[in-house]
Parts: sequence; structure tokens; C-alpha cells
Amino acid sequence: MTSPAPTVTLVSECFIKPLGDDLSPESKQPLHFTPFELSFLNFNYSQKGLLFAKPENQNNNFSISVFLGDLKTSLSTTLTHFYPLAARLASRIQQDKDPLNSYVIYIDPNNSPGVKFIHAKTDATISDVLNPIEVPTIVRSFFDLNNAISHDGHTLPLLSVQVTELADGIFIGGSVNHVIADATSFWHFMNSWNEIFKSGAISRYPVFEKRSSDPICILPYAYRDQFIERYEPPQLLLKERFFHFTCASVARLKKRANAECNGTQKISSLQAVSALLWRCITRVRRLPEDSETECVLAVCNRRRINPPLSDGYFGSPVVTIKGTTKVKELLMAANGLGYAALKLNEAITNQDDAAVQKWVESWFGNPVVYKLSARLSPLTNVVVISGSPRFDMYGCEFGLGKAIAARSGFANKANGRMAMYPGREGGGSIDVEVCLTAETMKDLQHDPEFISACF
Repeated sequence: MTSPAPTVTLVSECFIKPLGDDLSPESKQPLHFTPFELSFLNFNYSQKGLLFAKPENQNNNFSISVFLGDLKTSLSTTLTHFYPLAARLASRIQQDKDPLNSYVIYIDPNNSPGVKFIHAKTDATISDVLNPIEVPTIVRSFFDLNNAISHDGHTLPLLSVQVTELADGIFIGGSVNHVIADATSFWHFMNSWNEIFKSGAISRYPVFEKRSSDPICILPYAYRDQFIERYEPPQLLLKERFFHFTCASVARLKKRANAECNGTQKISSLQAVSALLWRCITRVRRLPEDSETECVLAVCNRRRINPPLSDGYFGSPVVTIKGTTKVKELLMAANGLGYAALKLNEAITNQDDAAVQKWVESWFGNPVVYKLSARLSPLTNVVVISGSPRFDMYGCEFGLGKAIAARSGFANKANGRMAMYPGREGGGSIDVEVCLTAETMKDLQHDPEFISACF
């Protein structure tokens, strides 16, 4: 008789406010969103976290209660700089507008109940999390707000941190509202929290102010029910797995892609790995040769506009771009990896200031809030890649030493969605989190081109 699967039990929860809880008059002003951010009101919270080994309790030096207390104290101090994370969303009807076209959503720093902080416990071990070939479902229980959408930030915390104590490890997971912060901002916050935990100071401050010339974004609705959608994806038998690309394998892919593009040097490591995933997944899906296939990339606009946004800009200035081609062209041996990589490179290069401004103008002409039913529906001809190997995930140690692994929750996942992570050893290595149907995942693991690059 098999033993029951380990479960996660709630131990305690509380709300952490900024230290002193006394904002300056400037910090109490409403913070409005950009079109990029408002577009994601229907998306689930973004969930990312780190798995650590529990320190050996030599001479009783480590205490989980002391550790949790230090986390809470340093979090409170960190929130004095990242104060909007402790707030809630608010809505109003713009009085000088048509009531049917006047819905405004913003962050209200005056309503600041705090960041949710959860302590949970499980009998699961690090081995239970990492040794299965596929990501076990217990990882989903390491995160809070699993079914929340960003619009729920009116009543739910904009950030929830869950510290799960394993038998031999500690998992620190964050669930952050999708319109508040993209991955760049989330890891900026996490690294700042780590710095304050260690030394009491941060090296880079967040910037929350929007450009003074930016108009207030008004949604063409009178009621939230006109644009809110709570999407439950079809119950497909999806599998999640992490694939590791060593720095050497990434370098080989990059060299190969550039060589197949007439010896250019413009194909990046991320583009080369993304191109490989696009080709191999499309192949094992066995799509008709004359059908169209897409590789969708989430890109950050901070440096794509003129003048660029500050590196410390805290928000979610993200859009998606895509490379498109026929299946036959993508898989043709004569085209090779370089063909797919060049398609992605062109899409990224074309996302310049003019393209961003055109998107913004289009949004103001016809404001849109994306629906997950359209974004996550089972489109078997599409792969979607987000994340970046450039995020400093493993710089967040919180006194526990370097994390063993990074993991995410199940929010916003679907067949064909992938995320990039830095490899733990650094040096340009990349981990890719892949979500596919069981059959496609099985075939991918036996695809010769993929095996030669990854295994």
C-alpha cells in the first residue's frame, strides 16, 4: 500500500505593513496604470519562488521562528520603499466623461492593509520536489492566491508571500498582482528584500512615478462585469518539466543559429534556445505542413521606448510579440535552427519605440483588457515563452545560502507555455520550464534535435 502524498498545512498568516506606516504626502497620491498594465487585469497573479536547504541545526543555531521574525521585520522595512505592494486597487467613474466610457482603476496607497505573510508546513522533502521527472502538484500548494485574477486586488493583497517549511528545506514563494509588477519588478523587490534582510539597506530604489505627460487610462466600461472574465482552462492532462541547458550547450546553440544566418552575430542565447523549443515542439506535435505556427515572446518595453524608462521603474510594461511561419518552413532541414532564430530576432528588433507608440495609440483608440480564454485556450500551433535567464533569482539567499532551485505556481499556465530561468550554476546556463500535454511532453523527450541540445 502506497503512502499518502504529502500535503501542505497552514500554520499562521498575518499582514505586514511598511515600517512606521507613515507615507509622505507625495506617496499618498493615487498611482495610475499604463495601457500595458491594465491589459492584464484578467490574468492570474504571477507566482515565483525559491527552494532552499534548511540549515543544519548545529548547536541549535537555526530557529524557524527567529527566521520568520527576521523575514517579517525586513519585509516591513522593504515595504517602506515598495509601499504600493502593501496597498489595494481602487476604481472610480471619471466624472467628466460619458458614464459608459469612464472606468478608471488605480493603486490607492491610503488603503494599505499590507502584504500577506503565510507560514505553512509539509512533511515533503526537497527530494519530493526535485527528484520526480515532472514537477509534482504539491508545488502549487507553495503559493497563495492560486485562483485570483489581478482585478481582485481591490480586496485581495497585491502581494502574498508564503514560507513553506519542508522536512529538510524552506520554500519562499511570492504571488504578485500581474498589473502591479512584471518579473523584472518582482525580482527587483525580492533582491531588495534580501539586501535589507542581510544589511538593512538596498542598492537600487524603485521608481513608481509615471511620466507627467502620460494621460490617465480610461476603460470603455461602466461596470467591472463588462470586462472581467474568470477563466478555467480545460482539464487537459498537462505535464510540467524543467529542462537544463548548460552554458556550453547554450553557447553551441547560439553559435549554430548565427552560423545558419550567414555568419551573423545578432542571434542571442535566449533567441537560440527559444528557436530550438519552437522547432522541436512543433515537430512532435505533428502539425500539418501547410498550417501556420507561432512563437509568442513576452518582452519588456523599459529600454524600447525613447527616452527609456528607468531601470528601477516598478510596473509591468510588457507586451507580446511573435514570429510566424509555415510548419514546413520551420522544420525544413535546409532552413535549420537559424531560420527560426532569425524570425524571433526580427520580431524583437522590430519592437522599437515606434512600434511601442503605435501599440499605445491603438490601445487608447480602442482600450482592451485581455481575456485568458483567448490567451490560454488550447492552441496546438502556438508556443508562448516568458521569463528571462537574466533575472538575479539566485542572488536572493535570505541567510540560507544559495537556493537549490526556482519554481513557479500553476497560474497562467497552459499547453505550450514556457518560462526561462537562469541556471543555478550561472555562466549563461538556462533552465526552461515547459508545460505540455502528456503525449507531447513524452515525444519531446525523445526528439533527436532536442536531446542533442539538452541532455
